[in-house]
Amino acid sequence: MPKLMKVINREQCIGCFSCMFACARTWQHALTPEKADLIVKRYPGVEGAFSVRICYGCLDPDCAKACPTKALTPRDGGGVVFESSKCIHCKDKPCVEACIPNALPWDFENKQPLVCSHCGICAKFCPNDVLVAVEV
Repeated sequence: MPKLMKVINREQCIGCFSCMFACARTWQHALTPEKADLIVKRYPGVEGAFSVRICYGCLDPDCAKACPTKALTPRDGGGVVFESSKCIHCKDKPCVEACIPNALPWDFENKQPLVCSHCGICAKFCPNDVLVAVEV
């Protein structure tokens, strides 16, 4: 049964980036949140408020439609599957620009999108239950 990640308690986020570190370690073997498949940002000028952006699991994803090589394809249950061998590392990042909720991070080193697999590792490492993996 496919799963989708959901933000269920955004107001509980303390900006510790544990979710991002867990994701980056698991999927990119990197020790930096810049390689995570989700985005946590602090709202400017607001103390203690964070934005948590993770793939919404669109059934008809705009990011996939924008990819000129079909490196991104719709995934059963929502979201996309990324085939890196088809990626041509577009300079203008059409897939990222097409993502309406701004939930598709870009790997500036490898010049490709960082696509959430909805595995749930981020939720396992969140100390405040901000994220959850739900079956679809």
